Amino acid sequence: MKNAYQELEQRFRRVNLLRQAVGMLQWDQSVTMPPGGANARGAQLAELKVIIHEIVTDRRTEQLLLDVDISRLGSWQAANVREMQHIWSHANAVPRDLIAARSKACTACEMKWRTARASAQYKQVLPDFKNVVDLTREVAEAKASALNVSAYDTLFGQYAPGMTIDEIDPIFDDYLSFLPNFLGRVVARQAAGPPPPELKGPFELEAQRQVARHLAEIVGLDFASARLDESEHPFSGGVPDDSRITTRYSKDDFSEAMMAVLHETGHAMYERGRPSEWYEQPVGCSRGMVIHESQSLIVEMQACRSREFFQWAAPMFAHAFGGSGAAWGADEFYKRATAVRPSLIRIDADEVTYPAHIILRTQLERALLAGDLLPVDLPGAWNEKILQLLDISPSNDAEGCLQDIHWYDGAWGYFPTYTLGAMAAAQIFKAAVGENPMILDSITDGQFRPLMRWLLSNIHEHGCLFSTQDLLIRATGRKLDPEAFKSHLHERYLS
Repeated sequence: MKNAYQELEQRFRRVNLLRQAVGMLQWDQSVTMPPGGANARGAQLAELKVIIHEIVTDRRTEQLLLDVDISRLGSWQAANVREMQHIWSHANAVPRDLIAARSKACTACEMKWRTARASAQYKQVLPDFKNVVDLTREVAEAKASALNVSAYDTLFGQYAPGMTIDEIDPIFDDYLSFLPNFLGRVVARQAAGPPPPELKGPFELEAQRQVARHLAEIVGLDFASARLDESEHPFSGGVPDDSRITTRYSKDDFSEAMMAVLHETGHAMYERGRPSEWYEQPVGCSRGMVIHESQSLIVEMQACRSREFFQWAAPMFAHAFGGSGAAWGADEFYKRATAVRPSLIRIDADEVTYPAHIILRTQLERALLAGDLLPVDLPGAWNEKILQLLDISPSNDAEGCLQDIHWYDGAWGYFPTYTLGAMAAAQIFKAAVGENPMILDSITDGQFRPLMRWLLSNIHEHGCLFSTQDLLIRATGRKLDPEAFKSHLHERYLS
């Protein structure tokens, strides 16, 4: 039995290393690859994913999973086998040829999306997107049949293992009931006072790059084993010892790039904090995207949109960009960072209205997957829902259904984790500050070590040893509780 486990470790170590190679190729595709490389990159990624699929679904892997005796293993090893079984069950449900076809389709569609987004013309990506939708549906239906769950849950379960959309629907419905009255009160309160003065650009891009790097460093990112680059859509990738984060800069507003860097650094710090002795095993991976998003949002939203953060950051920003006057005060930065007004663009949305963007996308991708919404009708359905939820209307497709990369590069079922992560972030941050009140005082001094140490010992170093809900219970005393998020919003915006 011990030998069966050891052989499983060897097989899944290989799988993990190949997945890391896939991630690096995808980073290169988004950051440095010329457009003409799309076909070759699509073939490379597809082949690697097929190799991974073959290792996981090999009959020997299945037999080893049957032979291993979990009762004779330690807690980490037993949890490792549990995660292996989860990976196997998802992979075994999908034919190899379908894996390759969808991978190639997503690579091609992402490249078309870049052009379509730049020209704000959804019709340019429609044929490729329809192919992605069709293949995603095939994958979901194959998994649903094998795993005896709904088609959408097979996709959502890739990013939030152990959770189902039936658990999430009541949370989203509750927030939609909460939002209109709360949003109206916050907007009225903010409108009653004088608006904070705006910062006047342009802001030199090289100065922005230096500040962005400094922000990542003060959170804890070590650039001896990390990179900060530029991409169409900010993201975090790489491996624990080779972090790759990206942002995008605007000469007119440096705040978007800075907050994106803080967000992605939160992701990177989670990856770097995973248990080193289990890096190359499933149990050493991050505990799904709900927890991953909570770690990025603890840094960006909870810590770095606080008054404490801007007491430290405002003078630093003023020095870096040569700013002076009332607009560069800490209070003004805080007011701008917590201004609430409906936005067409998700990544620019405030934390009060952000969940509406996620709920919109979740509803639409479920309809696309079920065939209740055709890809050709997506722009109209998008515009109708955003008007219904936030009373705003896109003027073009770039402000609507083309703004996110996720559907076009194959990340279906991912969107709900953003808002679930925000809710978990509020809950975890409150627990951290409650246990160590010095965390906020340290942020005032530009010191993130107390916060990151707490997250390391309570979240990061546990990898996948516990389920999402058990991890939250251990760290905060209760499972995911959306009331913690609403309480945070009341405290920040109406107290």
